[in-house]
Amino acid sequence: MPILPDVLEPGLDLVLCGTAAGRKSAEAQAYYAKPGNRFWPALHEVGLTPRRLQPREYRELLRWRIGLTDVAKEHIGQDADIDPTLVDVAALHARIRAVSPAIMAFTSKNAASFALGRATARIAYGFQGETIGPTRLFVLTSPSGAAGSNWSIEPWRTLAAAVAELRASRGSRG
Repeated sequence: MPILPDVLEPGLDLVLCGTAAGRKSAEAQAYYAKPGNRFWPALHEVGLTPRRLQPREYRELLRWRIGLTDVAKEHIGQDADIDPTLVDVAALHARIRAVSPAIMAFTSKNAASFALGRATARIAYGFQGETIGPTRLFVLTSPSGAAGSNWSIEPWRTLAAAVAELRASRGSRG
């Protein structure tokens, strides 16, 4: 059974995909709930949300055509502790194909590594060559406090600019 429910529906501009629910997120039943995680501040800082949301407001992202999911839906804890048998890549791809967002952004190289079947060292930040159906794939720096030395807001800014361009080309709200 999933630790956190997916926030997915057809017509999304963006789905943000983490690796798995951390302990604080599982306890709070909310995405990116650990104090010190940069996820919610980054979304606001780059303009993907008009205000800084609290983790408990995660379902509100749908108002801005943004969804959420994780690679390992039945895992709790740090990326390094993930049991590979709990990673169902086929199910992730099926969920994404079912709703076909314009862009899916992995919130870490670890999440992308599981989903793309490539070593993290072979994954660059930004858009990837692969797609899932029509969905373009993007890799962000991890907002986790544990990934502090690798943090940069720049990939997040690049993603926000791509989403803004997408919305402008379709005349979408955002």
